[in-house]
Amino acid sequence: MRFRFLRRITSYLILSILLTVTAANAAPTAEEMWQTIQDQQKVIEQLQEQLDATAEAVETGSGSSGSSWADKTQLGGYGELHYKAGDGTDQADFHRFVLYIGHEFSDSIHFFSEFELEHSIAGEGQPGEVELEQAWIELDITDNHRLRAGLDILPIGILNVTHEPNTFYGVERNEVEKRIIPATWWEAGVGLNGELAPGLNYDAVLHSGLETNSNIRSGRQKVGEANAEYPAGTARLRYTGVPGLEISGSVQYQSNIGGELQSGNHATLMSTHIDYKHSSGFGLRALWAGWQMDNDLSADGKSSDGWYIEPAYRFKTGGTWEAGVYARYEEIDRGNATTRNEQERKSFGMNLWPHENVVFKFTYESVDDVDADTGADNVYLGVGYQF
Repeated sequence: MRFRFLRRITSYLILSILLTVTAANAAPTAEEMWQTIQDQQKVIEQLQEQLDATAEAVETGSGSSGSSWADKTQLGGYGELHYKAGDGTDQADFHRFVLYIGHEFSDSIHFFSEFELEHSIAGEGQPGEVELEQAWIELDITDNHRLRAGLDILPIGILNVTHEPNTFYGVERNEVEKRIIPATWWEAGVGLNGELAPGLNYDAVLHSGLETNSNIRSGRQKVGEANAEYPAGTARLRYTGVPGLEISGSVQYQSNIGGELQSGNHATLMSTHIDYKHSSGFGLRALWAGWQMDNDLSADGKSSDGWYIEPAYRFKTGGTWEAGVYARYEEIDRGNATTRNEQERKSFGMNLWPHENVVFKFTYESVDDVDADTGADNVYLGVGYQF
């Protein structure tokens, strides 16, 4: 509407100026007057065409470069707030606030990133961290195979790849996938992924590695001026040919998990899992992961492993609301040759989804430290979202 008004005003101004100039000269003949009017009309039509093109470019967000960048850019994110009561300590923690930004450079070139603030506040003396968990470019080589390069989540386990709070049971992530895998785990690298046959997918990645002489989780360098002298590699096969079923196995090799802290410590991580969701609402998750190393780590030793099993049932409660109940049993065995740290965890709880991307959670957990002969009981409440 604004551009139509502008076109009219411009046309009237041009016509007035030309008529004024004409009147200031000697009185023209009828033929000269007719020719002048025709010339003026051509000028007005040319100006109107230019204004139409400008208006269309502004209103549609397009120009010489084609579609607007905004049409090819996607935003998203997730977050979760936790409350814990147990061990004599009550604690509230906005554990994660995450933003996604993705962009389609073309039909075959894609970008994705994930930016995270942990524990609500970061800085010197504060509990939180600001982290870049993903930032990669993916090229479609064929319809079934892709090349990916950048900073990326490693294809190991269940929660390391898919960890939005509305996608799993329990307020906190399970301990096996935190201490053994250790999620969330990302590295810088380059790799291939794709489909070998209907329902059979693969990943193969060459990437930076861990650096630790203590425990596995503390070895994550998070691609912050990370030591890249000792590369690592990860491969995964995943079967999803049956609706609701995922069966996966992965293997990872670290050329030296000690990095500059400990020389010559080759390490291998193997993991396998099943994740099944039946249309009736029944679900089952089970996972095992274990490390084998040449030399001891001071806390986790040469071999550390863990497993869990988690049956669940999800059902509708009315309208769009759904609820789910679960129970989980975990065992973790870590430690060096002289000091073991075997732990058993039993938990149960409930998820309530008022929307598929919004969840309220309750968890009761019992922890038994077998070797230390101690235990603890904890209660958790949580709320999470994804968009």
